[in-house]
Amino acid sequence: MATGKNIKKAKESIDRSQLYELDEALELLKGGAFAKFDETVDVSVRLGVDPRKADQMIRGAVVLPNGLGKSVRVLVFAKGEKAQEAEAAGADFVGAEDLAEKIQGGWYDFDTAIASPDMMGVVGKIGRLLGPRGLMPNPKVGTVTMDIGRAVQEAKSGKIEYRVEKAGIIHAPVGKVSFGVDKLRENFLSLLDVLIKAKPSAAKGTYLKKISISSTMGPGINLDTSQIQALVK
Repeated sequence: MATGKNIKKAKESIDRSQLYELDEALELLKGGAFAKFDETVDVSVRLGVDPRKADQMIRGAVVLPNGLGKSVRVLVFAKGEKAQEAEAAGADFVGAEDLAEKIQGGWYDFDTAIASPDMMGVVGKIGRLLGPRGLMPNPKVGTVTMDIGRAVQEAKSGKIEYRVEKAGIIHAPVGKVSFGVDKLRENFLSLLDVLIKAKPSAAKGTYLKKISISSTMGPGINLDTSQIQALVK
């Protein structure tokens, strides 16, 4: 099977025991991409934190300078002037109770949801539906805000959210294989910069324990964390 051969070839090009410098890793990733679609480039970062403790829970968002390479469908819960602001900024869906009813009926044709603070009474009623899908607006990541226009523009231009999992790992996309090394490097370093700055004071020992990148179909490539820290600084 061709796909199986391609996967084997991609794995053979990577030394799993080696820690690669960022540019070399990105070149290997691009060279090993074989899918007929434009694969997403994903980053996995293992942090030296205990997410079970509130003071070590890392969560936030970052606008990638080169976007994600895909169109983002933005839904906004707002009324009146804020609804008009959302529409002017390019939101795909704007409404209130009507949108909540559609979602209750099983409609999820959007990628991110934003809400003005006065709409949280409406949004809260469908939180159990939005939360598990990662679509619940949250002030910590800027998706519950009075600055609706800016939030919509950021979402459209490539804003991603990140949240540390129980095992202390953060997974996030940083673009497409077609971007090229320079754009992928810039997006990657933007993400790592905010993660490093988000280091909780309660976290002890090594903070960046392991970093790897991969394409959708490709193997993980382990990065040299000391080199990454030097690049970010």
